[in-house]
Amino acid sequence: MPRFSANLGFLFTEVSEIERVAAAAAAGFEAVEMHWPYQVPAVEMRSALSRSQITMLGLNTPVGNATAGDFGLGALPGRESEFQQALDQAISYGHAIGATAVHCMSGLVTGNAASAAERTFVANLKLAADTAARADMTVLIEPINHRDKPGYFLHTVEQAASVIDQVGRGNVKIMFDCYHTQIMQGDLTRRLKHFLDLIGHVQIAAVPSRAEPDEGEIDYRDICRSLDRLGYNGWIGAEYKPRGRTEEGLGWLSVWTQDQSSDNRGAMV
Repeated sequence: MPRFSANLGFLFTEVSEIERVAAAAAAGFEAVEMHWPYQVPAVEMRSALSRSQITMLGLNTPVGNATAGDFGLGALPGRESEFQQALDQAISYGHAIGATAVHCMSGLVTGNAASAAERTFVANLKLAADTAARADMTVLIEPINHRDKPGYFLHTVEQAASVIDQVGRGNVKIMFDCYHTQIMQGDLTRRLKHFLDLIGHVQIAAVPSRAEPDEGEIDYRDICRSLDRLGYNGWIGAEYKPRGRTEEGLGWLSVWTQDQSSDNRGAMV
């Protein structure tokens, strides 16, 4: 049965970041993930996780100079030293709080710089993978759609698979965000099956609204069943923007959990 984690960058934003951990646990989540929690001291975050007995899955590398429009540094030629600083910060913080993965953001790249960007990204990911391995962490890379983030270098699952092949490290995996992939490519079930061995994490949100996954054009209950049939044993991250208060929109979680329990009981009969 798929296990669901709460992305605290989008969920429970009615309270402070440190309080979101307890809120997620109270709502029934057993794991959380965050975007950029660095303003919270690591010792405080680890204590909050311990009190709630909840697992921290992963966090993102810092974006760079956000005021200048940066959205990641991994594929930006000439900025390798900045990427290494961002990577070191993410892995140091992640290791301190017990996170299991770091998402290395590729950044925004113009079309005519794609070849140089790919070479840079591959080289940076080799460094990231080796550094993460020493902290017993996985490196995730995520294709992000061009409607929400025009110019994002990594934007298809096939591109991510090619990059991972070039990196040649076993601890580099795809963060398969169904929302982004549906917008860019569609054909989710086939891609999940084809790239299953390379997938380290799955995320969900409604398309096109990016709200709760109980609306829109993707049948996530079927996606969950497909992941079960495929033998996916990782987490599914709820990375959506709630229509209202987070708790008011969590009906899908209890319904889907009951669905999966019923399916499993039926399989044992």
